[in-house]
Amino acid sequence: MLEKVLIANRGEIALRILRACKELEIQTVAVHSKADRELKHVLLADEAVCIGPASSAESYLNVPAIISAAEVTRATAIHPGYGFLAENADFADQVEKSGFIFIGPTADTIRLMGDKVSAIQAMKQAGVPTVPGSDGPLTEDTAHSLEVAQRIGYPVIIKAAAGGGGRGMRVVHSAEGLLSSIQLTQAEAAAAFGSDVVYLEKFLQTPRHVEIQVLADGQGNAIHLGDRDCSLQRRHQKVMEEAPAPAIPQDARDAVAQSCIKACIDIGYRGAGTFEFLYEGGDFYFIEMNTRVQVEHPVTEMITGVDIVQEQLRIASGLPLSLKQSEVQFRGHAFECRINAEDAKTFMPCPGMVTTFHAPGGPGVRVDSHLYDGYTVPPYYDSLIAKIISYGENRDIALARMRVALDELVVEGIHTNTPLHRDLVRDAAFKTGGVSIHYLESKLAQ
Repeated sequence: MLEKVLIANRGEIALRILRACKELEIQTVAVHSKADRELKHVLLADEAVCIGPASSAESYLNVPAIISAAEVTRATAIHPGYGFLAENADFADQVEKSGFIFIGPTADTIRLMGDKVSAIQAMKQAGVPTVPGSDGPLTEDTAHSLEVAQRIGYPVIIKAAAGGGGRGMRVVHSAEGLLSSIQLTQAEAAAAFGSDVVYLEKFLQTPRHVEIQVLADGQGNAIHLGDRDCSLQRRHQKVMEEAPAPAIPQDARDAVAQSCIKACIDIGYRGAGTFEFLYEGGDFYFIEMNTRVQVEHPVTEMITGVDIVQEQLRIASGLPLSLKQSEVQFRGHAFECRINAEDAKTFMPCPGMVTTFHAPGGPGVRVDSHLYDGYTVPPYYDSLIAKIISYGENRDIALARMRVALDELVVEGIHTNTPLHRDLVRDAAFKTGGVSIHYLESKLAQ
């Protein structure tokens, strides 16, 4: 087992990693910016190192500072969490070249899956279902681009190969606007991601966002931990998730999960990962793979009993997976609400001091949060401050427990989006299950 892990992140995920390390009796190093001296995991870690000012660019994205902290504390491995440097292949490379273990896939795998075009090509070869598209980058051959779009059928969507987070995308509804839209997206992609490579796909009208959680040890073994529905989104950012995804035929569920396992083995995947799909009309369409632990991993942990972060640590130690696919048991249903420090109506960030924090409890309720009374939420980082997770023997029970938990939650001193969640868990369409990725924005517009 790893001896000492440096946690190259902050907030709730850093605390989550620290707890997993403590259970496995692994020593911990917390790195932090000057603004994050009072973070919960910083106070609890065996060692703490300040790596720079409040700015992310000068601290949590400062690769030399993180590597230096690992050297000074004699850490064995570095866990990147999610966000920041978690899917940065150059960082993974630098960690390994500096003599440390990167808790995640190899740099080559991150590069392969980080480029949407190469990722889609790899998935096609592995038999993972993909969205009909250009099967590669668009070139200066305008006639070919027009032919591809015509064959697929409008509307189509142009995407930046290096894009993510909802950026670098443009929907086109007719041939008249295609070529100018390609040029605009290329220019935006070059400015935002340093690459003007774009590709084209069929634009699905009312899909759901369903993803498959996988674990692979890089030794030829891979398993899936079921699926999650992440369709409640605002501006392509997830708001609430659940597992398993409701109203999907079991044969379709099993088939796509098996294709993900095969893909992991084919590409030599190592660690935790998530295959993201659009689901419409009974069919799955691959969109991307996240080569890290997901924000929403707790709902999968609740229905499987598998500690995903501990599995990451075991895999990084060189151990094979601790269980086989036949040993994974799926039980019940789980929800996760992302509580952000923001106004529930305007969605403007709301940093400041938390004067009172009362976490909900009761059967089937889990809270992942770094908040405590007197903690000041800084204005420099993502606004996620807590995740409320509920579990029940079925979807109705899990949702009822989430309603109770949200009503119990108290965060005073700052505004949060809790009122939005309280509304959503009482929404008739959501209670039925299976809403599309456009549902929340449509609801908010009304």
